[in-house]
Amino acid sequence: MSQKKSPHFELRSGNVDALLLALHTADTSALRDDLLSRFEATPDFFSNDVIALDLRSLEDGQRPELGAVIDTLSTLKARAIGVVARQEQHDWAQACGLPMLDSQSRRGNGRAGARDAEPAAAASEAPAPAAAPAPAAAPTPEPPRAATTMLIDRPLRSGQQIYAHGDVVIMDVVSFGAEVIAEGNIHIYAPLRGRALAGVKGNPDARIFCTCLEPELISIAGIYRTAEQTLPPDVLGKPAQVRLADETLILEPLRMK
Repeated sequence: MSQKKSPHFELRSGNVDALLLALHTADTSALRDDLLSRFEATPDFFSNDVIALDLRSLEDGQRPELGAVIDTLSTLKARAIGVVARQEQHDWAQACGLPMLDSQSRRGNGRAGARDAEPAAAASEAPAPAAAPAPAAAPTPEPPRAATTMLIDRPLRSGQQIYAHGDVVIMDVVSFGAEVIAEGNIHIYAPLRGRALAGVKGNPDARIFCTCLEPELISIAGIYRTAEQTLPPDVLGKPAQVRLADETLILEPLRMK
């Protein structure tokens, strides 16, 4: 088969952002009822988001009907793309027809383990030190790139999504059905009516600042709150900040002076 580069396509490595649905029960009927009661009132909540089913929290012997879970997600306009599972769960989990995926942290650990093993193998085969060639200098690693602040000066309409590797500043309305995702802080100098997710890489110190808080969903480091939980009157529709304390979202009025 020819290895010549094609002008029509290319294969590249990359990362795809997806939600993880961690299952804590094998009772798929109860799970369906819970998901529908939580999200059926906001039919555009997921907006065709892709979701991986995370089975690692299930106890040994618990085997939910994954096809039923996939159908429930489809009802809520979400797409299941794969399964994250422990090794002993793979045999039965693969029956749902979805590919087995690996979490980012587990892949990172696996690569580190492989790197640690390679020098040990080389050392066992190396000749005596006197005959060994001088080791090549290790390449100097590049410093990590500093995350920059993204500036958005236009409204975000329903179905639009923004992802920032650092902080993001938005100067116009975030409409219902729009989504702002940031690894750092989110600043919105306009009404927030869609979804805002800060600290998505697990940063518990990230915050959300907004001049008019009316969100469908707010989240920091994976801890979230939806519109089903009525906001306190001192922050609803008013300037506010959202922060995380002891894995609880704290909503506070933002004093504008």
